[in-house]
Amino acid sequence: MYCMHRITGALLATATLFIAGIQPAAAQSYPDRPIRLIVPFPPGGGTDSIAREAANKVASTNGWNIVTENRPGAGGNLGIDAVAKAPADGYTIGLGQTSNLAINPTLYSSLPYDPETDLVPIGQVASAPLVLVVSTESPYKTIEEILAFARKNPTELDYATSGNGTVAHLTVEQLQKLAGIQFTHIPYKGAAQGANDLIGGQVDMYMSSVPTLIGHIRNGKMRAIAVTSLNRTDDLPDVPTLAESGFPGFEAVTWFGLVGPKGMPQEAVQKLNAAFNAALQAEDVRVKYATQGAEASPGTAEAFGELIRAEKARWGQIVTDAGARVD
Repeated sequence: MYCMHRITGALLATATLFIAGIQPAAAQSYPDRPIRLIVPFPPGGGTDSIAREAANKVASTNGWNIVTENRPGAGGNLGIDAVAKAPADGYTIGLGQTSNLAINPTLYSSLPYDPETDLVPIGQVASAPLVLVVSTESPYKTIEEILAFARKNPTELDYATSGNGTVAHLTVEQLQKLAGIQFTHIPYKGAAQGANDLIGGQVDMYMSSVPTLIGHIRNGKMRAIAVTSLNRTDDLPDVPTLAESGFPGFEAVTWFGLVGPKGMPQEAVQKLNAAFNAALQAEDVRVKYATQGAEASPGTAEAFGELIRAEKARWGQIVTDAGARVD
């Protein structure tokens, strides 16, 4: 009987050691099935292409299966809410950006998620300045000409954006406040129709991200007036910044980054961060981003979390000052 107890005990101890030994190996197997990457905007747009370029590079380099899924609606809120409510197992992530992570928490009277309590930052992916454009048929060639006309003719000039409370809308609100002028805002439900109406002469100006409009600028259908980065962008080197056009320190950019549901495994966060950082440092990805007017922005999960908190406070104040609200 004593021997039997000794044998049983030895077997249990061996089994315990065996299980303990294989647990790290199992934990290191992430990912062992497809990862769903939710893009909260329609396919074909700037956010979608930024997501797919990075995801495709990660998938091809690491042999991972990353399935990109577009979930547009409500200024990006629907897609990010789907991420927040997904199982926190590391197999559902999303590409958030300035609007749905920093602006919408103040803009919307009721938001189904909180970027700081319902999501975990994984890492920043890219950033891009905005650009103010006019049709090539427009008489305006500089921001000074536009502002001079606006001062003499309040509200007569209109400008389009892809919606109320977007980065573009709030950026123009800041410009108007600093310049002491007033344009008429025409919000659209997406970028395509606003761009078509600008080219067709239905609106005077359009403010959007460089990745959204750079194709129209390059094919000669739009004239770039000014960019919103502190320094000129390499993609539009002849286009002045608002900062150098009488508004020192003016800066407004759209940034993009990966988030997951709160509580997802730290190992998944670390592996995703490392894989996407490596992809963003690859020359072909950086070049592809640059041709779209965006800049690859690798970094730590902690740094991205700090950016979200800082930008949420900054844009929240701008939303409040502008009196913008979506119910």
